[in-house]
Amino acid sequence: MYESEFRPTHVTPRHAVPAWAETSRGQEAPSAWLDPLLPVRVTDRRGDWCRIECSNGWIAWVDGRPLISIPDEPPTAGPPLGRTSDPRPLLARVDQAVGGYRRKLEELMAGRTDDATFRASTRGVRLGVVLNGDEVWLFDAETDRWYYCDGPALATFAATSGPSAAEPPASDQPTRQDGGP
Repeated sequence: MYESEFRPTHVTPRHAVPAWAETSRGQEAPSAWLDPLLPVRVTDRRGDWCRIECSNGWIAWVDGRPLISIPDEPPTAGPPLGRTSDPRPLLARVDQAVGGYRRKLEELMAGRTDDATFRASTRGVRLGVVLNGDEVWLFDAETDRWYYCDGPALATFAATSGPSAAEPPASDQPTRQDGGP
């Protein structure tokens, strides 16, 4: 393939990305580190892993979750990772989790419960929110991923666990309507 024919589908995030020759990296060190904002083309997917090709023809496997899709050229290997048209279900779960925590804290502060009960009732609750004007970053504990939202759509921003060879959940996006944490 000639460089002039190369059409990237993604770019790497603003930090270096490790790359491997194969998807089952185990304890092996990465084969290389990809530069920040490097244009790449996704040619295959295996769960969270993406086989990428660089403009110079170099091929490697990377954790595809932090890759940033190029809007004008959707990837040929599948839909953009973690996109949904409605951030409201995840925002409702955030609202419910914060409200539940606040009620339990108020019970503790009012002396209606003790420290051990408070700790037991909040164990396992995980939440993350950064709100900056019209942008919001939300952590979804069900998918163990951070999502970025700048309006009516969410996009996977980062994942806290290592890549998996298993297929992602059916939608790979926050969709619960009941607000449960």
